[in-house]
Amino acid sequence: MPTRTATTHWEGDLATGSGTVSLASSGVGSYPVSFPKRAADTADGTTSPEELIAAAHSSCFSMALSHGLTTAGNAPTSLDVTADVTLGQDDTGSAVTSIVLTVTGVVPGIDADAFTAAAEGAKAGCPISKALAGVADISVVATLA
Repeated sequence: MPTRTATTHWEGDLATGSGTVSLASSGVGSYPVSFPKRAADTADGTTSPEELIAAAHSSCFSMALSHGLTTAGNAPTSLDVTADVTLGQDDTGSAVTSIVLTVTGVVPGIDADAFTAAAEGAKAGCPISKALAGVADISVVATLA
């Protein structure tokens, strides 16, 4: 299996410094990061590790859910997934404290209970969920459209 790479160049201290994270493997872009914006309520044009985790988790979960549904005989027409990753505090300082995966799906031939069960299975089986298990509380809200 391949290895994917991102790089970050940082200048200065945590409180006043800033950096740029680059998605090196895909080459799709470089994005500014700073701790004050990371800890603020609005991103104001910068990304954060939590947003990057959210992107990774929402895309991984959507792939896992699509695969699980298709394997069970109910290929989805569409899945819209949002991952909300919360930066909070634990005993050691700043920490990712929760992740909420919200999915709305159009899936012919399936009922709401089966869709919720498939979503829970995808949450458990997605590699990003596995990497974050025990680190943050991960929950799923699944709705059929």
